[in-house]
Amino acid sequence: MELLAYGDRGFPVTVFPTSGGRFFEYEDRGMVGAVQPKIDRGELQLICVDSVDSESWYNQWTPPANRLHRQNAFDAYFVHELAPFIRQRTSWPQMGLTGCSFGGYHTINLALRHPGIVTYAVSMSGAFDIPRRFLDGYYNDDVYFHSPLDNVPNMRDDWFLEQFRRSYYVLAVGNRDPLFDQNVKLAHEFGAKGIPHLLDVWEGFGHDWPWWYQMAQKFFVQEMA
Repeated sequence: MELLAYGDRGFPVTVFPTSGGRFFEYEDRGMVGAVQPKIDRGELQLICVDSVDSESWYNQWTPPANRLHRQNAFDAYFVHELAPFIRQRTSWPQMGLTGCSFGGYHTINLALRHPGIVTYAVSMSGAFDIPRRFLDGYYNDDVYFHSPLDNVPNMRDDWFLEQFRRSYYVLAVGNRDPLFDQNVKLAHEFGAKGIPHLLDVWEGFGHDWPWWYQMAQKFFVQEMA
């Protein structure tokens, strides 16, 4: 798995690409430039990782169980390879996550699955009903635990809830984005569980790089100042 890392000091934030995107997408789209002042001051590090979405959720040529198996392998990569690498490189015990569109899904999904690793998650135009959209009606425990709109409402585990309440989750979305309703639903579930979060609604479509550029500046430059 290839990645790009920016900065040598400051809070580490892992970046997930959009669907079909690669580890260099964030730089190519100018998003690294959006937070460059924070990087230059030694207050932020970005780790832009690659994607296996074409082998998992988007792989319509293999049965749903195989798609989930590949997603679980990506989850294991995050926990057992990426997280230790980031801890060793940055000396920070925990990290933030961010991503746009499909990357927003990975941001929230992995943050909720591993709250001991992730304390800050910023989803920009994220989708949270991914399993229903991509698995042709297939459903099992793996699907459930990769679906925030399913598992958050039913969360009863005290350890997880305590970890969630020590973290902070941002759902930034345009009010005309087709994914607006999913963000509203997830924010409602966060509120019902007492989980610190912000539903940040932007005027307009919002599901494109010019909006995401401004969102990144807001939550990784201004809000973290």
